[in-house]
Amino acid sequence: MNQRRQLLFGMYLDALDMDEVIERCHAALVTRTRLLLGVLNAAKIVSLHKDRQLRNSLMECDLLLADGQSVVWASKLLGRPLPERVAGIDIFERLLTMAHEEGRSIALLGAKPDVLRKLQIVIGARFPGLRIACSEHGYYKPEEAADVAARIRKSGADMLFIGMTSPKKEIFLGTYGATLDVPIQHGVGGSFDIMAGLTKRAPMIWQKTGMEWAYRVFQEPGRLWWRYLSTNTSFVQMTAMEFIHPARAFTRDGAREAPKTGLRNENKRLGERSR
Repeated sequence: MNQRRQLLFGMYLDALDMDEVIERCHAALVTRTRLLLGVLNAAKIVSLHKDRQLRNSLMECDLLLADGQSVVWASKLLGRPLPERVAGIDIFERLLTMAHEEGRSIALLGAKPDVLRKLQIVIGARFPGLRIACSEHGYYKPEEAADVAARIRKSGADMLFIGMTSPKKEIFLGTYGATLDVPIQHGVGGSFDIMAGLTKRAPMIWQKTGMEWAYRVFQEPGRLWWRYLSTNTSFVQMTAMEFIHPARAFTRDGAREAPKTGLRNENKRLGERSR
């Protein structure tokens, strides 16, 4: 299977568009091979440089995708282009459609119990007959995580969607993903709240102009304004540094890969391998 990747900010991101991602997911379902999906936006890129556990969990992903227009813009500015933004919530909706059309079952993990119930009602209305094999809220205690994983594994679900914040969802998948026996595993973050109707997603024009984060701030200014101000500022600074001195890839021990023949040559080699 061809694998096109770009090294950005010390992480290898998969240079795939949405249709290609869905094709990979379908192939994983047919073969019942695990496909762990991870997504990166500007805030998570800033966080992973400080949070080793988050970083290591993301390195467990089979596909790591750009869920942020700013990441796509940065990739093109840096000469290591990603084809498009592949938003986690859009993957979520496409996979729900696939599960409905093919008679697959899903598992849900995350959100508060009442939000989870609303989400199940919405899914039932939009995708009548879609089987929810397992449903677990996200407010379990740390010592209960293994039991939650065991119930998901017992359910026999074809797809697992995790609606928890970072780094909790990445850590759960990085810790238990290999043992769940669920082909498609996808951390969807706040998508549960959006689909359940608790929060609104930004209009398309805001999404295309990379201002979806600002729309979220308008909805929850007291909680989010400082977070986005600080992370966006840090991301701009990191992009400038990446332009001047491209970072080598992280390894699981927190170090960096040894220098090779040069980043441009490495990206060229990866591109040639994919052809």
